[in-house]
Amino acid sequence: MPATLSIRLPADLARQLDVLCKDTERPRTFIVRKALESYLAEQADYQVALDRLRNKADPVLSTAEVRRSLDR
Repeated sequence: MPATLSIRLPADLARQLDVLCKDTERPRTFIVRKALESYLAEQADYQVALDRLRNKADPVLSTAEVRRSLDR
């Protein structure tokens, strides 16, 4: 079941959104939904990267080591 979300945007951001909607012939809902999906995916990737960085059992390789492993 879809959820309703109300937000307040600064006037400048709302104008930018409206310009994009006009240029792409898409409704605000579509643009905001796609932007939120993209943001959430980026944050999930960022969290995975942080988790791997903090995991002492996960080896950290130098650029040279990666290049050597790819040259095999």
